[in-house]
Amino acid sequence: MTTTSSPLRIAVPNKGALSQACVEILRECGYRQRDDSKKLTLIDTENDVEFFYLRPRDIALYVGHGQLDVGITGRDLLLDSGAKAEEVMDLGFGGSTFRFAGPQGRFTSVQDLAGLRIATSYTGLVGDYLTEQGVEATVTRLDGAVETSIQLGVADAIADVVETGATLRQAGLETFGDPILRSEAVLVTRAGAALGETYDVFLRRLRGVLVARGYVMMDYDIESQHVDAAVRLTPGIESPTISPLQREGWVAVRAMVRRDGAQRLMDELYDVGARGILLTEIHACRI
Repeated sequence: MTTTSSPLRIAVPNKGALSQACVEILRECGYRQRDDSKKLTLIDTENDVEFFYLRPRDIALYVGHGQLDVGITGRDLLLDSGAKAEEVMDLGFGGSTFRFAGPQGRFTSVQDLAGLRIATSYTGLVGDYLTEQGVEATVTRLDGAVETSIQLGVADAIADVVETGATLRQAGLETFGDPILRSEAVLVTRAGAALGETYDVFLRRLRGVLVARGYVMMDYDIESQHVDAAVRLTPGIESPTISPLQREGWVAVRAMVRRDGAQRLMDELYDVGARGILLTEIHACRI
């Protein structure tokens, strides 16, 4: 891809599991990625993009202020930042749940937090949620682990990302109320920005990889008289490809099917007469 315009500037998380997942999907999309974690920028001349490796918490701010065009960060960090950036699409990885927690048996709902102190690393997100719920409380920002803030007398409850809840239980805490937010990695850009063809190509590649990750290609042979029953099981994205076989009365069928449940689907196809059933990985596509 060649152009005389400035390259598309894309922000990527610098460290941790989210960073690694981003690097993997960008490579699957055909973009160069750094081979040295100390490098903070990388120019992919062939694709006319420049990558900036930043703290996930800072990405929405850079994008919202216009220094960068596109970024990948967590939905929780986007909402907490208050930046003028908007979510374009979710990316299917980096999932987490954000919840309130407190001493075991003390709280049952968010309404119980009225007038109390809450410690969190996400003051913007928590403050907005409490306002929506009509609860007035003091929200204090703490970086790092917030579980000890209650024991140290800094807070009455906390709000944090919860995975298994094991860390909370070790601190004598438990979650309560509904989740504040279910987060995952998202693509963000500046609200109202017009980013041109390079950005459009970037979106198509991302969507193609995400579809490919959720689907596999299924091939099978079946007698013509059973095709209708088989196609009802494997309608494909638009429709399956059906080709005649040398064996009289038989056809070959190819269709994209959801990865989840593919093994069960193979059993169902076998039951209606399909044979030679194969599953093949899809690495990228354009739908």
